[in-house]
Amino acid sequence: MKVKDHYNKDCAKLLSEKIKPSFPKFNDKDFVNYIDNNVSDKEFFDRMDVFATAFELYLGNDYENNIKIFQNMLGPELQTETGMFSEGWWLWPIGRYVEKHGIENIKVSLAFIKELTKRFTGEFAIRPLLANKTKETMKTIVKWSKDENVHVRRLASEGVRIALPWSKKLYNAVNDFDNYKIILTNLKNDKSKFVQKSVGNNLNDLYKEFPEKANEIINEWQKDNPTKETLWIINHGLRSKRKK
Repeated sequence: MKVKDHYNKDCAKLLSEKIKPSFPKFNDKDFVNYIDNNVSDKEFFDRMDVFATAFELYLGNDYENNIKIFQNMLGPELQTETGMFSEGWWLWPIGRYVEKHGIENIKVSLAFIKELTKRFTGEFAIRPLLANKTKETMKTIVKWSKDENVHVRRLASEGVRIALPWSKKLYNAVNDFDNYKIILTNLKNDKSKFVQKSVGNNLNDLYKEFPEKANEIINEWQKDNPTKETLWIINHGLRSKRKK
């Protein structure tokens, strides 16, 4: 079964069942029918857009109120580093909605993305905020890089990558280089391999585009009595350099 095939009529029913308690007037039948009638011939991201449009049509255009509804749907946080796609897969359409509308209220969006990433991932939803409200978003992400939750810390790195998989390249975070460097430096000794891989991938992206900036970060880390975690991240981040 392809990933896209999970986002079908059954997924629409699941979402409608979770929406209804917070929005009793919700027209669940029309919501499900709209999605069922429009996803069958669509590829993955086009299916996500069908779900996002259905939210717009059947929840209304009050973004802040819709986020409150979604907040009530989230459920328990992931208890391990894994599970974001196996357990939180049904949250992807909600993330897509935030990706499309998050700029309407950046404060509300950032708070929700932080909670979303504890159950799924906020790495896609954060990208438009970085692109359009770079300084404000980066200040928040700096705080996230010190969060006690491993998924929030990973998002601090993954969200600011230049070449995030399944996403367009984004340079805004690197253009705010002081904060970008602070974010990665706050994570260089992280004990979680989940976070280490993200930081290493981040450095690898950076080296491909701006090797002098990657070297600046790495040189500073190497002079600061690097831990085994830092050395692993550096090694992972320089893999493209080694291939050359």
